[in-house]
Amino acid sequence: EVQLVESGGGLVQPGGSLRLSCAASGFTFGNYGMKWVRQAPGKGPEWVSAINSSGGSIYYKDSVKGRFTISRDNTKNTLYLQMNSLKPEDTAVYYCAVDVGAQQMRGQGTQVTVSS
Repeated sequence: EVQLVESGGGLVQPGGSLRLSCAASGFTFGNYGMKWVRQAPGKGPEWVSAINSSGGSIYYKDSVKGRFTISRDNTKNTLYLQMNSLKPEDTAVYYCAVDVGAQQMRGQGTQVTVSS
């Protein structure tokens, strides 16, 4: 059974930083590309960043480029998202996600709130 458990969210002031983690189990983590997806209140899910299985290819949504850094540790089956220079518009529930077959699997999410 695929399990994804996100952590590291919280309340932070604008300009602050957070590091999200996603512990993966139930599948061969090192064989799969991974994503971070977020959903703000009243809005649909939004892709934020993606990384391929080896970590050699990385992609970002334009609005987070230069502020967010995705990474992974395949020895620990863990995905990370370092978020710097946070803005109020980054407020959302953040999910890590993996495409297994035709289905996208997500964890329970971690709340990130950027507010003064």
